[in-house]
Amino acid sequence: MNAITINLRFFASLRERFGASETLSLAAGTTVGELRDLLLARSDAHAEQLARSRAVRCALNQQLCAEDAVIQDGAEVAFFPPVTGG
Repeated sequence: MNAITINLRFFASLRERFGASETLSLAAGTTVGELRDLLLARSDAHAEQLARSRAVRCALNQQLCAEDAVIQDGAEVAFFPPVTGG
């Protein structure tokens, strides 16, 4: 298995719950959706906060992306709730 190393970041309420960032090793070819699935399996808190039924956005290298985006070595992947403003 070829492994890649990424920087995982959380923002807003997710950051309050899980911390700002961490470094992870993943299998090469992992998608953002597969990463989310791995995180869902981590703990009850992750399963609740990152549930598919919740509106959670993802970004790959600071660009909004779909969950089928493939993560490359050295990438930054971020998860955050939708932004509201006014």
